[in-house]
Amino acid sequence: MKTDERHRLIGELLRAQGDVTVDELTEVCDASGATIRRDLEVLAANGVLRRVHGGAKSLIVRGENPGYGQRELEDQGIKVRIAAAVAGLLRDRERVWLDSGTTATEIARTLRGRELTLMPMSLRSLNAVTADDQNVGQRPALLLPGGSVVPGELCFRGPLAETNIRSLRFDTAVVTPCALNLKDGLLAHDLEDAAVKRAGLESAGRVIVACAGPKWNANAMALVAALDSVDVIVTEKNLSADELAQLNKLSVEVVNV
Repeated sequence: MKTDERHRLIGELLRAQGDVTVDELTEVCDASGATIRRDLEVLAANGVLRRVHGGAKSLIVRGENPGYGQRELEDQGIKVRIAAAVAGLLRDRERVWLDSGTTATEIARTLRGRELTLMPMSLRSLNAVTADDQNVGQRPALLLPGGSVVPGELCFRGPLAETNIRSLRFDTAVVTPCALNLKDGLLAHDLEDAAVKRAGLESAGRVIVACAGPKWNANAMALVAALDSVDVIVTEKNLSADELAQLNKLSVEVVNV
């Protein structure tokens, strides 16, 4: 089993049961104890878990938003497909506002070399879109929103970020909600995140929502916007005929990946 596969499996086990032992992981991952202990140290350094004697414990409190390191391990293949579809919806020379989060980082990675003007809402997306910059003939022109940076997430927040976003006009906003449902629309885990997302989508002529299946009907406390403000939803979730009919009434296009 490759390193990234072990890390993903460890993250999934912790999400499901809260704690794991080194002995358990050596059997599940078919790896040596020394390899598993190195894996746990790396994952602890990235905020995925807490090391304890003989194993590890999850950092996620029941009902709490998982940290970036944990989310980065989850549904990676789905995020890659969603990112490719979002990139395909963007035309050259568009001005694009890009939300924060693990899906947004994957979208930024697909935009390397594209002729766009891009405002990424996290330092992680900024790093992803500028990686290997010396080998790229053309990369997006970048605008940064300013504001405060949230530790761990490395995303921009606060009144300065909101004001700078609202002072501009974008062709497309790419929003990655923390949760989505047909009744309430787009949701975020905290008020500051919701405010920044709202500023982005209200400053754009078109709104694309990138939303993996587990976020549908998930729990989040802060309302961002109703679905009638959305133009396109990109997801791998197989929606029911009733769900598609409701979205069609709102003139929301669904791109299934």
